Amino acid sequence: MAVSIDTVYQRVLTLANKEQRGYITPQEFNLFANQAQMEIFEQYFHDIKKFNALPGNTQEFSDSLSVLYEKIGEFEVQEDLAWMQANMPITNNTMRIPWDIVYKIGTVTITAFAEDNRSPSAQTELLNFKDFGASMFSSLTAPSISRPTACINTNGLLVGIGKNILATHQTISNFNATMAINFIARPRKVEWAYVIVNDKALYNDNIAVDFQLHSSEETELVYKILKLAGINLKAADVVQVGQTLEQTNKQTTL
Repeated sequence: MAVSIDTVYQRVLTLANKEQRGYITPQEFNLFANQAQMEIFEQYFHDIKKFNALPGNTQEFSDSLSVLYEKIGEFEVQEDLAWMQANMPITNNTMRIPWDIVYKIGTVTITAFAEDNRSPSAQTELLNFKDFGASMFSSLTAPSISRPTACINTNGLLVGIGKNILATHQTISNFNATMAINFIARPRKVEWAYVIVNDKALYNDNIAVDFQLHSSEETELVYKILKLAGINLKAADVVQVGQTLEQTNKQTTL
């Protein structure tokens, strides 16, 4: 489902050079490409909120929310305890979140191992820091291994499994349980890679990194990058073309 970075680069160059407005170097393109990818990616979450307020439809391939969830699904990741141990260092019972990898935390799941070989799983209830702290001190509201709670603060991820009891990926086995995490990953950094031959940059497919976005976003990427390139080239007409094409594309795809 990835979008070829070389295809996008060649289309942007063609549109930008149509009126000989200047050359976009690979370094410049890579900067614009990553900016455009993040803009499109972050817009998914704003659009979900918007479309949730609107009536859907029963068409299999045109319901707006279904389309968005398909696009976001490319970035949904489920990782086990081993991944958490390798990527989430601990400070004062707080698991630091690798924000360079993680965009949004979904759920943290605790699975308790029972003597009857059944392993019931429980998703943590994500609370704000104030409510999380208050619940940890009350016998009535304290979490448990079967009803864990969690919160995210500036230090990372806290998981409560009892009154004044915090669990981490290092200590969870002490409670005869294991832990897993579900999150939305950040899009990987794209790169139009090249080698220099006769003073020219030639595309190197072996080390290039394509866009991770859904294939349907190819046109949107071209228009967004064209707009950014126009700003860089100080070509108002290129910016205008990029904006117009981007807006038209949005209207036809919504």
